[in-house]
Amino acid sequence: MEILGATLRVCVDDIESAIPFYERLAGGSALRFERGGVQVAAVGCFLLMSGPATELDVLRKVAATIAVKDVEETRQVLAEMGADILAGPLPSPAGRNLLARHPDGAVYEYVDRPS
Repeated sequence: MEILGATLRVCVDDIESAIPFYERLAGGSALRFERGGVQVAAVGCFLLMSGPATELDVLRKVAATIAVKDVEETRQVLAEMGADILAGPLPSPAGRNLLARHPDGAVYEYVDRPS
């Protein structure tokens, strides 16, 4: 399993007003998409999310998004190490992803990049 990087998840009330701040902070442009009624903007190492409170309550439980070379390999390694695979691997706008709860209780999203 190869970890390529991590993304900090930030839930915001108004994504349109938050994007310019994070674009300037990260020195890049936002990549925007929507998933399940949640507006998402990826800006550098930040993943901004805005949407219905019920959806954001679930998203806040995920500590970070971790980019990996291969989600399926990651699923195998995590399961062997005692992590609970909560969902996935599933296709997503950013690549295949999965949610896993580590033995310490922390929940992370793992995502690979489309080829």
